[in-house]
Amino acid sequence: MSEVDLVVESDVPIVALGIDAGSTTCKAVAVDADLRIVAWTLAAMSPHVENQTRDTVAAFRTDRGMGAEVPVFATGYGRKLVPAADRAITEITCHARGVFADTGMAGTLIDIGGQDSKVIRIGPTGSPIDFAMNDKCAAGTGRFLEHTAGRLGVELDDLGPTALSAPDAVRITSTCTVFAESEIISLVAHGETVDRILLGLHAGLVSRILAMARSVGLVPPLLLSGGVARNSAIVALLAEQSGLDVHMPSRPQLMGAYGAALLAAERAVTDPVAGPVPQVTTQECDACEEPAGRRGLFGAFRR
Repeated sequence: MSEVDLVVESDVPIVALGIDAGSTTCKAVAVDADLRIVAWTLAAMSPHVENQTRDTVAAFRTDRGMGAEVPVFATGYGRKLVPAADRAITEITCHARGVFADTGMAGTLIDIGGQDSKVIRIGPTGSPIDFAMNDKCAAGTGRFLEHTAGRLGVELDDLGPTALSAPDAVRITSTCTVFAESEIISLVAHGETVDRILLGLHAGLVSRILAMARSVGLVPPLLLSGGVARNSAIVALLAEQSGLDVHMPSRPQLMGAYGAALLAAERAVTDPVAGPVPQVTTQECDACEEPAGRRGLFGAFRR
């Protein structure tokens, strides 16, 4: 059994648990009867998703006395590999619900995760009313930034400050991760500084995400969640290029798990396995002109 590091914020009873089995991290959030976060955990994602999530649920039961009757909802890439889950819910629905509950704002949510980026229009009740998603191309994701940081020898947490320290940006013309890496190597070989290269990369990434946002309608306020929300350059450039203030929830990385916990809590009073299933349709994503396939999902959700 793997060790699970729980952060306990309150000793009141847990009424629901949400697990976000993402591509790079595994998050779990427990809520009380007032839908407040009382305990949570965040860890690097193991390739053994079933074992890791099973151990995570067991830790909440052992360390926080969570009863067997407490409903568990799962979301994220590995949501169907969570043995203890009563239901698996899409990330779109969970992120929208979590961010709306935390901020009290409807509008346009941008979530940049390790493996994908999402733009979600949140309606006045906290439900998603439209969305676009890039999950077939690394450009515009946390993985793209992580890969770039490694190539340029910059710590991941220093990416944003380093980019913002540049006097101006080098224009990066490639929108594909593979081509962008080749372009970076060429720029370094020609003596360009790392800060100017990073500012150019961040500006290009934000430009692509905003193009995706405009495809579903960029309605303020602009909200940002996901692990990349910690990157100060992304926040600053989103505000600059969109002309909008950027609002973030109190715990940007936990919003998917929090939303799953909220949905589980709502169903706890009825039947945790009942209810309608979200409906989606798919279309080609036209946010960039790269020949490599970059697809997105567009459609309306129904809960």
